[in-house]
Amino acid sequence: MTHFSRTLTRLDHKWARFVHLAVVRRFFRLLWDRLLACSSPGRHARYRRLRGCFSPQLEDIPAAAAGPTEACGDIEGDSDLVPLKISLLGDCHIGKTSFMVKYVGDVEEQTGLQMTGLNLMDKILVVRGARIAFSIWDVGGDRQFLDHIPIACKDAAAILVMFDLTSRCTLNNAIDWYGRARKWNKTAIPILIGTKFDDFAQLPLEMQWTIVNQARACARVMNATLFFSSATHNINVNKIFKFITAKFFNLPWTVERNLTIGEPIIDF
Repeated sequence: MTHFSRTLTRLDHKWARFVHLAVVRRFFRLLWDRLLACSSPGRHARYRRLRGCFSPQLEDIPAAAAGPTEACGDIEGDSDLVPLKISLLGDCHIGKTSFMVKYVGDVEEQTGLQMTGLNLMDKILVVRGARIAFSIWDVGGDRQFLDHIPIACKDAAAILVMFDLTSRCTLNNAIDWYGRARKWNKTAIPILIGTKFDDFAQLPLEMQWTIVNQARACARVMNATLFFSSATHNINVNKIFKFITAKFFNLPWTVERNLTIGEPIIDF
């Protein structure tokens, strides 16, 4: 074996140990947060204001520029990052994971933490030099995973309750998901998201109208902003996270309301 080959082998071993330690750290932090979540349900999230005058333009950091710390999901160890925790809730098979992967990027290129019924992925973006780290917690839709809701919602900046636009029962269940989340976080920004808009757009207009009205009524009950989205065609996916950032940091950026039947609805 050449000296160069031995060097590469040592580097590979060091990188493997680094990744392993990062994942272990995050796992134990997850367990600790779960204990805290179960012991302090009334804890409120704190809103922040970024220093200086920022433009609403949000810019994603390429994966290659993120560096090993961000790549391993150890974003809390970087003092330059402003963390934002986002919770994704909703029934099975409604497209939550596809929505998350569409925003974060190719799941095979990410090294977020995965547990049974709970997926975590990170993404970093820049607002005029300030680095904001989204930590996205996707809770499995099976009832057996309801125990993950406290840890997923504790200290979250926003709670995204999702439903399938082609399945009314998932919309009916959205209120239940929202109620469970609010037990553990009463200050997070609520957002109701209808997924699979590309399939929804193929339905008869009369049926679309009925579902739109039901979704708007549900959003009013939750006091939430309503978005229709499609991960397949990247409809409103990035816009939702830009909306969260603008709301949380009081940035001068707003979405335009759209109630046109046949188009992706945005209501607030």
